Amino acid sequence: MHMRTLGSDWTVSAIGLGCMGFSHAYGAPTERDEAIQAIRAAFDMGYTMFDTAETYGTAADPHENEKLLGEALKGIRDRVQIVTKFGIRFDESSTAVNKPLIPDAHPETIRASVEGSLKRLQTDHIDLYFQHRIDPSVAPETVAGVMADLIREGKILHWGISEANEGYLRRAHAVCPVTAVQNRYSMMARWYEALFPVLEELNIGFVAFSPMANGLLTGAYGRDTRFDPKLDYRSTMPQFTAGAAEKNRELLNTLKTLADEKQATTAQLSLAWMLCKKPYIVPIPGSRKTERMQENAGAADVRLSAAEVAQIDHILDSIPMSAVFGGTEVINR
Repeated sequence: MHMRTLGSDWTVSAIGLGCMGFSHAYGAPTERDEAIQAIRAAFDMGYTMFDTAETYGTAADPHENEKLLGEALKGIRDRVQIVTKFGIRFDESSTAVNKPLIPDAHPETIRASVEGSLKRLQTDHIDLYFQHRIDPSVAPETVAGVMADLIREGKILHWGISEANEGYLRRAHAVCPVTAVQNRYSMMARWYEALFPVLEELNIGFVAFSPMANGLLTGAYGRDTRFDPKLDYRSTMPQFTAGAAEKNRELLNTLKTLADEKQATTAQLSLAWMLCKKPYIVPIPGSRKTERMQENAGAADVRLSAAEVAQIDHILDSIPMSAVFGGTEVINR
């Protein structure tokens, strides 16, 4: 696996593993031993960055994903980087499969969160600690101050902000340097490209989640695909409706043609496009199958020239495509 440096000094595998799907949001959780074996297989393939959060769990165990990752990485902790997140809880009064998020970044909440995560992850430090969503009731300077304290205490090594915007990012970075943002980014969700000049100015990395539009860009799902309405967020995502399948047909066919020219899959092309666009982008696709992890890892070997990336951008600007899931609703209380 190729490596990349985010921020000034944080080196990770060019592609990370998003671990959420083992426990949360993508149907029934993977059986625990199977999930542990898959995570260890990813390490053997060259993945070093593993992403989780304190909220990625099940109704029976809301923190299951952190516990799973801690167990899977035990024994190789010094050779991997663990990423987890603080700052949200689910609105449990909602009956929706994709429950709204309630942000909470008060210092006392952060303190409780980091201690819980360290215990569940079976580690004495977190490599990169993300604020999961911005809390409008807490100033970015306050959050950054807590992060600076946690870094001095050795409990975290780096910090970042998920779904960051420029104003919040600049204010937080001025207090405690931000290593990376983690924002939604794919060929179908490009709105954060406007943030790239700011990241380059401040030397901040970009961790791209949902880099294949929640799996759509793999080409594996058709108009007849059905998802569990009680456990799978994709059951309510606009890109997976029957109408969207027809609207995205030309996009997927075009990507398949471009991928064939590179002797790659559409999934690999989707990842290679962002890897070759900027040297500070690290995607974290979340497959649970080892064969898909191997396929995704191969994307780091697919080379696209600047002209080819620009050509793909032009195609994406002009080709029809459906709406795409833009994120879970955030409510403030």
